[in-house]
Amino acid sequence: QVLLVESGGGLVQAGGSLRLSCAASGSIYSISVFDWYRQAPGKQRELVAHVGVGGSANYADAVKGRFTISVEGAKNTIYLQMNGLGPEDTAVYYCHSIALGRQYWGQGTQVTVSS
Repeated sequence: QVLLVESGGGLVQAGGSLRLSCAASGSIYSISVFDWYRQAPGKQRELVAHVGVGGSANYADAVKGRFTISVEGAKNTIYLQMNGLGPEDTAVYYCHSIALGRQYWGQGTQVTVSS
């Protein structure tokens, strides 16, 4: 079992920055993938950033060059640094991981960007 708890969301003006954190606990040694997803009102949940076992990261085109995913402390904490935020980034952001073939989700953290 893996437990993911996000934090760091909030209200920010356009052009600002936020750093989301995801604290992982439980069987973290078995985690092979960390992702950040987001879901805006009325839209489907979408993949924002992904990092695998090898450490290579991939990003959605909409956030490339603005967002950075990182893993710190032997898989204990996953970060999403978000710069140059715009109203289109307003969404609930979810931490996601895969461990031994099972998927785990955090409860989500709200990010609201005002224009």
